Amino acid sequence: QVTLVESGGGFVQAGGSLRLSCTASGRTYRMGWFRQDPGKELEFVADIFWSGGNTYYADSVKGRFTISRDNAKNTVYLQMNSLKPEDTAVYYCAAVVLFGGRYDYWGQGTQVTVSS
Repeated sequence: QVTLVESGGGFVQAGGSLRLSCTASGRTYRMGWFRQDPGKELEFVADIFWSGGNTYYADSVKGRFTISRDNAKNTVYLQMNSLKPEDTAVYYCAAVVLFGGRYDYWGQGTQVTVSS
């Protein structure tokens, strides 16, 4: 069982930046960020493999968002730059614990609001 604790959401004007953090209580295989705006489906944002550090991004955030990890702190970060109003959503951290597994562990979510 892994618990994920997120922080770093908030309110920012378009063009601004925010950094989200997610700390896991145990080892994970892969961690990612997803987002959901009310009335819309859950959307993949980015993820990272804990070993090797390979990263993947949604096309909508490539070049603006960067996912990274701190192994010593069991923490993954999402640096969000050049934010747009359409990035407004609740952002969720999620984890895959085992090789070949699914995103079975989720954080509580943190609100990101970008004003135009």
